[in-house]
This record gives sequence, structure tokens and C-alpha cells, in this order.
Amino acid sequence: MLRQTTYLTKRYGVPEGWTLPVYERDGGYQQAKRALSMPREALVEEMKAANIRGRGGAGFPMGVKWSFMPWPPKPEKPHYLVINADEGEPGTFKDRTIMELDPHAVVEGCIIGCFGIGAHAAYIYVRDELHLSKARLWGAIKEAREKGYLGAKPFGIDYPVEVYVHTGAGAYICGEETSLLNSLEGKRGEPRLKPPFPAQAGAFGMPTTVNNLETIAAVPVALAMGGDAFSKLSDLHDQKDGGCRLYGVSGHVNTPGVFEACVGLTLRELIYDLGGGVKGGELLGVIPGGSSCPILRPDEVVNAPDPKSPLHRWHGKNVLDVPMGVETYRALGTMLGTCCAIVLNKNTDIVLAMHNLMRFYRHESCGQCTPCREGSAWLFRILDRMVHGEATMEELDRLHEIADNIMGNTICAFGEGTAMPALGFLRKYRKEFEEHVRTKGKSGTGRLAL
Repeated sequence: MLRQTTYLTKRYGVPEGWTLPVYERDGGYQQAKRALSMPREALVEEMKAANIRGRGGAGFPMGVKWSFMPWPPKPEKPHYLVINADEGEPGTFKDRTIMELDPHAVVEGCIIGCFGIGAHAAYIYVRDELHLSKARLWGAIKEAREKGYLGAKPFGIDYPVEVYVHTGAGAYICGEETSLLNSLEGKRGEPRLKPPFPAQAGAFGMPTTVNNLETIAAVPVALAMGGDAFSKLSDLHDQKDGGCRLYGVSGHVNTPGVFEACVGLTLRELIYDLGGGVKGGELLGVIPGGSSCPILRPDEVVNAPDPKSPLHRWHGKNVLDVPMGVETYRALGTMLGTCCAIVLNKNTDIVLAMHNLMRFYRHESCGQCTPCREGSAWLFRILDRMVHGEATMEELDRLHEIADNIMGNTICAFGEGTAMPALGFLRKYRKEFEEHVRTKGKSGTGRLAL
């Protein structure tokens, strides 16, 4: 159900909305001050009740992640909070809006998060290209420190907190949390084997919690409202997927952008009500949450007769009418991801669309794992032949085989993030791919952009 909110976007479009006076006018930093006076256990329980599922793609419950940190902290093993603002997923552009338009929400969330996990330092890892985002964060940190909200005694309370901005180097792989930690330490950005998990050995070998930027920016709102009340904003509260969040939509829509709504928004509402409808033709497909999520066709129908299925309530309905949730979209065979949809109209050449994505994944593979390094390049080479009308039907079959062999055989999820969208395109649009091969490309429109 479409229920728009303004908890996270209240200051979007407000003159000087990224400055401290505007943020304080709306009650800014009151929740950080309150949190520093709460028992740590009470704060963590409040965050668990809020059911904030990670907004960066994995969808793991934030409060539960906080509770994984060893307690009490040991002097020789300081805790760290790391904020993932790399946002390198194609089609995803929500976190940058928070950094540019409401950076103090991030800083306040960091203060609360540091106290919740027993840390005294937070590192915000920002993608290098986001220059305005970094400038706004640096400015917010400076304002907060000058006002006494950061430093040795925030709000006069004896719990030191510092927040730092760390610039990445533009590598997509550093959106994966352990690659990010390596990059933060000045090492090559490539994933680490798990275990140990970051809560045991993260930044600098110390216990660390890694949260997405939107996730941490929602913390002051959830604390102000009360965890349970925040969770109940959602139509999927019963699935422990709570609150409100940012939704992005791009591609072939009339009004692309970022919108805030309660969890439970449907793709149909995102595309047609918020996105203004499909531009330049009828709907061909939707990549629901960033490019690594398998595509959905508009003619798919939910088949979930089992009452225990997360989708049972929508059995027999169109997939576009299923609430966008972590569990509901897993059950659909795709992922919610970053909740930023990419819309393709029927004038899109589906082969070119897959070719474009596989070019990106081939380029961004860190090369550490053979299945990902070689598989992503192999996928791209075959698709390149297909685009030029040179591929055979055997090579089309081989695309399935290559993608299947990447799945589950890499250190991090990057390999699967390459293979899953590839398999999604191939399974959902097999007839179109076969026709493209048979006609040597003449059946395709040859178009990606409008």
C-alpha cells in the first residue's frame, strides 16, 4: 500500500537543509543525547524492535547485528562502527541524497550507533566520485564538533565519539563489507574469508559493525518514535521488516527519482504512482533493487499456495502487486537489494541490456576468485559475439552453464551478484535470446536508451 512519509526526507529541498541550525530546529541530536544516557542493552533492544533491515542490499536486521558485538568491550580491543556509503550498485542513488541533503542525520546515527556497539570512532566510507556528499559530511562533522556533539564529551557526557569520512577509490567490490574494511586499512580492496566475521575481527583486526548509510540515518527516527511504533509503519511488520525507507526508480519512467514511503510499497506503485508511469512504451521488465537483482517480468503471477510461504497472501496476484520486502522478494526468486528499481520498456533490446550489465561486472571483478574473474569475462565475450550477430545456440546454452558454475563458488557475493542477474535475463527472456541468435541480431531493437 502506498503510504508516503517524510521522516527521512523532511529536509530535502529545504534551503540550507544540510546545516546544523535547520537540523536542530527539527529536534536534531536530541536522540543522540538521550541514547548516551540510556542503558546500552535498552538501546539495542529498541533497535531490534524497530526491525530495520539493512538498506544496503543484504537486508540483515540492524539491531541483531549490533547485538553480535562482544560485550563488554576490552581496552586492548576497541570497537569500531563503519558506515558503508560506497553505493556503487548501478541504478542505486539513494544514499547520496542523504549525504547531500541531510548529513546530520548520518552523524547523529553514528553517535547512537557507536554507543550501541561500544565504539568510540565511526568511519564513513564514501565512494570517491561523490564529491558533494563528502563535502556535506565533512561540513556536518565540523559543525557537530564545534557545537560539542562530537569529541571527548558529547553533550557533556563522558563517552568520547569521533566520526571520520574515508574516501574510497571508486571500486564496486568495496561495497562488499570485508573488501571495504581492507580498503579502509589501506590494503587492496578484495574480500576476506569468513569466519572470522567483522564482529570478531573487522577494521584493524578489531570488533566492528558495518552498517549501510541509510540504515544508520534511520536510527534517530526509530529511536524518537520508539522501535515498535517505527516497525509498525510497515505493512510487513509481521515479517520483521519494519519502518519506512527510501525507494529509487530510474530507467524508462517519466519521473525518475528517490521517494520515501513505508515498507510495503509495491513495484506497481513505485513505477506508476511515484515514477509517473513507463516512458516510451509498455513495460518489458523491472530490475527491482539495483543491477545485481534478477529481473521480473510484468506478466508473472505469484504461485504460493502454501500458507507458510511469505507470499501466500498474494497467491495468484501479479508480481508487481507484491509488497517490496526482504522476504517477499526472496520468495519471488529475486532480491529487494537497495530498493532502487530499473525500469525497461518494450523498446529495449534485452540482449543489449544484459551485455551492458555484464560489461560492468567483468570490469569490476577484483579477480581474486577464478569462477568470478574468468566467468564474468566469459559471459561478456559470448554476449559481445551475440550483439554482433556471431553467437551460436550452443553459446547461448553455455551462458546458463557459466553463470550456474559461478553461483556458490566465490569468497564474496560479487560472483553471485554477476550470475543471478545473468540467469534472470536468460530464464525470463529465453525466447528473445533464441530469436536474437537465429536472426543474428535483427530481431532486437538495437536500443537501450529512449
